[in-house]
Parts: sequence; C-alpha cells; structure tokens
Amino acid sequence: MEARIQFRIDDETKRLAQQSADRRGVTLSDACRKFAEELADEQRDVESQSQWLKNEVNAAFSKLDSGKAEFISHSSAKIFMDKRKAEIRSKNR
Repeated sequence: MEARIQFRIDDETKRLAQQSADRRGVTLSDACRKFAEELADEQRDVESQSQWLKNEVNAAFSKLDSGKAEFISHSSAKIFMDKRKAEIRSKNR
C-alpha cells in the first residue's frame, strides 16, 4: 500500500530544489521519495540495533536470575580488554 505525502514550501525553495533535481536528471517527487526511503532505512537500522540491545540486556538478566552469571573485578576486566585490544591491533598491522 502506498501513501501520499504533501507538504508546503515557499516558491523560492521549490524553484531551487526543482533546478537541483533537474540537474541530477530526476523529478523533485523522485528526489523526495528517495530521501524518505533513506530516512526509513536509517530508522529500520536504529530499531534493529535497539532490539538487539534489548535482547542482550534481557539475556543478561535471565543469566543473572538463573544464577549462571559470572562477575569479574574491574581490574580483571581491564586486563582482559587490554589483551583483546592488543590482539585486534596486531591483526590490523
């Protein structure tokens, strides 16, 4: 199903936008449609990342609730991360 979007802009903005679209070989309507589609794609990515994060947080709380969570000290975590960063850096050289 398709929807129609209408909005108002001043004549000068429309004239300039139309010239820009003409220069690119597209209609102003096509350019607006493409921009709306790009915004929608960006939002899909944001929603996907948000859902992934929610799933990870829920999994962590489930692990905590089941007693399977393992806690480590800040210093141990720092050592682990420093080693991990060094491994990644060595692969990129």
